[in-house]
Amino acid sequence: MTTAKMNLVKPLQSKFPVILSPILGISSNRTFRRNINIPFHHVPVVIEQSGRGERAYDIYSRLLKERIICLMGPINDVTSSLIIAQLLFLQSESTSRPIHMYINSPGGVITAGLGIYDTMQYILPPVATWCVGQACSMGSLLLAAGTKGMRHSLPNARIMIHQPSGGVTGQATDIKIQAEEILKLKKQINNLYCSHTGMTLAKIEQSLERDNFMTPYEALEFGLIDKVLVAPPKPEKEDEDCVPPPPTFINKTTTAKV
Repeated sequence: MTTAKMNLVKPLQSKFPVILSPILGISSNRTFRRNINIPFHHVPVVIEQSGRGERAYDIYSRLLKERIICLMGPINDVTSSLIIAQLLFLQSESTSRPIHMYINSPGGVITAGLGIYDTMQYILPPVATWCVGQACSMGSLLLAAGTKGMRHSLPNARIMIHQPSGGVTGQATDIKIQAEEILKLKKQINNLYCSHTGMTLAKIEQSLERDNFMTPYEALEFGLIDKVLVAPPKPEKEDEDCVPPPPTFINKTTTAKV
């Protein structure tokens, strides 16, 4: 790469590290690891055969073709930007087909999470949420923010809710401003949990006072999710005209088995 091209790339790469690095053929392991917490060489590549030859996808791009979004790891501004972009892209592809968001997150930055939340509520396609591993803090709010009846968890996942936390230093007036802001966020988040769980505000405030860990079945009773997936669909003959049987779910009212 020439010096002129490198000088052009560096400022752009600092702003768009994940997008530009693969396009320009620059080694992005360090940047990808810092922003996404996954070493680039650990991301599997899927090779698809077609009449026009072979095409390679990284695993997340291939899942995106199936309208699957993976929210894995801490929620920060970079993660939020990627998830929002994927949601908007899938809406442009279809406004009726559901989007499936798989969540395995310890939580993260409130404003970044609320950006994802608002986009989920704004777009037209229904958004099914799935908890795999854990959905804690902001991750639990995004889990609950899925379309009613389409919020799922696997049986050994963990879900945790709590009130916002943070810290600030500076002059007394600055500390007061930040304290008032975090109290506003607390009320805002409590109201969001109320709207998605059906619980009273008093119950939400009590439940979020400290770290509150739940099993999927406890989260089901609390109203954070609608179903616990306890068994995969049974295999059937590979026939394009056949519709696969539904998976086994546990919900609030009945236990349905295939």
